Amino acid sequence: MPRIRIDNVEVEVESGSTVLQAARRIGLDIPALCYRDGCSPNTSCLCCVVKIVNNGSGAGSNRLVPSCATRVADGMVVESETPQVRQARKTALELLLADHAGDCLAPCTHVCPAHMDIPLMIRQIASGRLRDAIVTVKDRIALPAVLGRICPELCEKGCRRAQVDNPVSICRLKRDVADVDLASDDPYLPPRQSDSGKRIAIVGSGPAGLAAAWYLLQRGHQCLILDEHDRPGGNLRYAVSRELLPEDVLDAEIGMIRRLGAEFETKVRVGRSLPLADLQKRFDAVLIAGGEMDKARAAELGLAMAGKGLKVDRDWMMTSQPGVFAAGACITPFRHAIRAVADGREVAELIDHHVRGIRPADDGGRFAVRLGVLTPEEMAVFAAGSSTRDRAPAAPDHSGLAAAAARVESQRCLNCDCSALRDCALRHYSIQYGASPTAWRTTRKPFERIVTHEQIVYEPGKCIACGLCVQITQRGGEPLGLTYIGRGFRVKIGVPLDRSMADALTRVAEECVAACPTGALALRDPQRPVAAAAGAGAPDAEGAVKR
Repeated sequence: MPRIRIDNVEVEVESGSTVLQAARRIGLDIPALCYRDGCSPNTSCLCCVVKIVNNGSGAGSNRLVPSCATRVADGMVVESETPQVRQARKTALELLLADHAGDCLAPCTHVCPAHMDIPLMIRQIASGRLRDAIVTVKDRIALPAVLGRICPELCEKGCRRAQVDNPVSICRLKRDVADVDLASDDPYLPPRQSDSGKRIAIVGSGPAGLAAAWYLLQRGHQCLILDEHDRPGGNLRYAVSRELLPEDVLDAEIGMIRRLGAEFETKVRVGRSLPLADLQKRFDAVLIAGGEMDKARAAELGLAMAGKGLKVDRDWMMTSQPGVFAAGACITPFRHAIRAVADGREVAELIDHHVRGIRPADDGGRFAVRLGVLTPEEMAVFAAGSSTRDRAPAAPDHSGLAAAAARVESQRCLNCDCSALRDCALRHYSIQYGASPTAWRTTRKPFERIVTHEQIVYEPGKCIACGLCVQITQRGGEPLGLTYIGRGFRVKIGVPLDRSMADALTRVAEECVAACPTGALALRDPQRPVAAAAGAGAPDAEGAVKR
């Protein structure tokens, strides 16, 4: 069997293997968007290039070649991680992103400071899966019943439905899910990891401190929340009207954080009755989350100021004191509690990494392809199939929506998000290689959405014509299947004879979805299995196409 060397690691593989297969044998993750085991190489994306230093015959070609289609030869020497190779892959990814017609995040999620998966929550409400919905909400928002009453509705300002009539009542839907959960016999508590043995002191029990505790507790850390007031809650208790935010709602959500394991000490002013240095000695990390900060208060704590807030390392949110972090209005005075809650979640992740001694990984939180301004025709595509009802009117007593009304309101959502966000290989490798969505951006493809299959959405503007689905339908014995349509730069994947996606995918629909590297083919609802033979999509009683 031939032996080759990749990045100075020798590997023996079967005759006829490709360089990509050899690289995977030794654990190298080479991006290969248009390749899948069991399919023939297409060499169309060019993201899997490597450099052949020695082709096995002693000659050095120093060429970049697609590893998915390059056969190994005994004695071959390959470089896969040089700056030249990585730059070539990055350029290939950026060219694919250049005309990608799709949003990574729905506009509502993008503008939400907490980046909650709002479309997923709405779909779960629409299908009556309220328990799933509260799990989705609390993944990003620690105090949903509170914020559902006082949030400035920033997410609704980004809602595309506003371009049709009025935005979806996102905040009221979030509030209703939280209220139903709190009123249940078994309110949702997220699982906690095993005890880490680490202890975190949190100074301040406002929205940032409470949120930080919520997420630190889930990671197995013990949390003590200290506050100078009689009762926890910070400005949520002492600066918000009880008409807008009833005290029992605030107490109930603080009670959930207490049930998760948080301990509270009130009537303690850190820096005066309790020196900050004492907390540093007793705890593995300290978080300052005590609201807006002035010079006198900063001096009392022994911390440096920068402008109107504490001076912090923005990468770690750590103050001038090692192991002392800061979040919320003490860094930047916030007008909205949702921003403080989002800050609390972010600092919790950083503290978790700090006490475990690991560097935070780039999760691509700042990476997003965006459609931008839509044409009237594209807006019509988004609106097709959604409920034609207008927004539920606001209640004068600030009450939420009843269960039936919440489901009706949820069916107004245009489903602007990418259904395959977590499985998109294009996004995954773009983040890994630092590819920019706008590096080569000119005129993107028009946004299209084909919903003639009951369980699958096809968005041609995301398709890179890799041809994997074409091969899979041929191999799977689809009577009609998918094919290439057109030639050259205008080639696209479609259904022969102008038939529907329901006609094309009757046997291997789910396999095609799994193979799609860009989310062009996606399940409407990942929790719903694809039937062996699917028919055309049918709107529900409110006119919304089920997703």
